[in-house]
Amino acid sequence: MSKNADNNQGRWEGRNSAKDELRVEVWTALENQGASIGAVFSHIPNFEGADQAAARLAELSIWKNAKVVKCNPDAPQIPVRLRALQDGKLLYAPVPELAKDYPFLELDPEDLKKRGIAFESAAPIEGALKHGRRVQFQEMKPFDIAVVGCVAVTRIGGRTGKGGGFADLELGIFREMSLIDSGTPIVTTVHSLQVVDDERVTMAAHDTPLNWIITPGEVIETNTAYAQPDGVYWGNIQEDQFRDIPFLKTLREQLTRK
Repeated sequence: MSKNADNNQGRWEGRNSAKDELRVEVWTALENQGASIGAVFSHIPNFEGADQAAARLAELSIWKNAKVVKCNPDAPQIPVRLRALQDGKLLYAPVPELAKDYPFLELDPEDLKKRGIAFESAAPIEGALKHGRRVQFQEMKPFDIAVVGCVAVTRIGGRTGKGGGFADLELGIFREMSLIDSGTPIVTTVHSLQVVDDERVTMAAHDTPLNWIITPGEVIETNTAYAQPDGVYWGNIQEDQFRDIPFLKTLREQLTRK
């Protein structure tokens, strides 16, 4: 086991012991087999071949037909965000951990070109924070594809992130605000070591399943039987999320008044 595993099982450890164990297992395997790039514990892990996975995604019709892409802000998806800009797609990326009073950044490739900003500079989240337009959910256009970060996935569409609940919260909000619907492809790019046996991930009602999993060497269409959630399950939101996500209380008031 990695020397980091005992000391850093994850910032959000304790919410689900089975998923805590699985995350440590995956992070450790990535480290021990030399497949990780940079720190992996408590992160959506960066991995060798992330650019190949992004290239495989770009070959799919769900990508080619998409004009508006939502992508998570983590390092392994930098190639996905770069490819979106290179392919002329409007790109939305969340502020990491939704920790600002504005939740998302909009990156318009035509606007970046006009300002002389290289796509390679805007694709990392630091560049997106510097060059992107800060937007609220109400200002965003509906997505044609939503890319999420994962720590572990299953071939039948199960997923778990790093444990903070950010992806499921975002996706619930998107549904409440009609930014995605049941037909919007939910996609991730991961290393093959992150693909685990189906029984290792138990999905709850508020968890969003995956439609597509892309690794450096494989494209997996899950044909998932898991149901997509209807919206935000406010009863599952943790107190620390209300504390640490500035806009969340106000947004809950707006959405629950509908």
